[in-house]
Amino acid sequence: MAQPAITLQSCKLFSASVAVWILMVAMNPALAETKPVASVPPADLIQPADLAASLKSSSVPKPLILQVGFRTMYDQSHIPGSDYAGPGNMPAGLQVLSDRVATLPKETVIVIYCGCCPWSSCPNIAAAYDTLHGLGFTKVKVLYIADNFGTDWVDKGYPATKNQGLRTDTGR
Repeated sequence: MAQPAITLQSCKLFSASVAVWILMVAMNPALAETKPVASVPPADLIQPADLAASLKSSSVPKPLILQVGFRTMYDQSHIPGSDYAGPGNMPAGLQVLSDRVATLPKETVIVIYCGCCPWSSCPNIAAAYDTLHGLGFTKVKVLYIADNFGTDWVDKGYPATKNQGLRTDTGR
């Protein structure tokens, strides 16, 4: 009986994220012209099963995990231990990301993810990836989320915080 609730939650999460993205694009047409995620080299992608396994392993150092999508998505559900780093499709979000990593060594292993929508439509990943590389980070991976965070992470039983409610602050 719990499975339909997860699927319903995933649908609600996906629908809400699409609605937020449409409203944001309507308010700022420049957002419609985002760099495609296909610009991220395939060698820098990590599959959900691989990240989940590495998070369980005690022999592998944990990466810094940053969610670069919309705040409402992070508040609803995110990878435990991840930080919200601003939406990658906005200059203010990229500044939050830059500030978050400003004091880190350039060799820090960083995994970024969004999960707001299907991979090919994600407005956040490419800009966040480019920003981190532009800052000199050399070990940046991108979590490949084919459809959305609910379907490709939560519904598969990978570790996730759930139902944290919506927060109005913009901090981490």
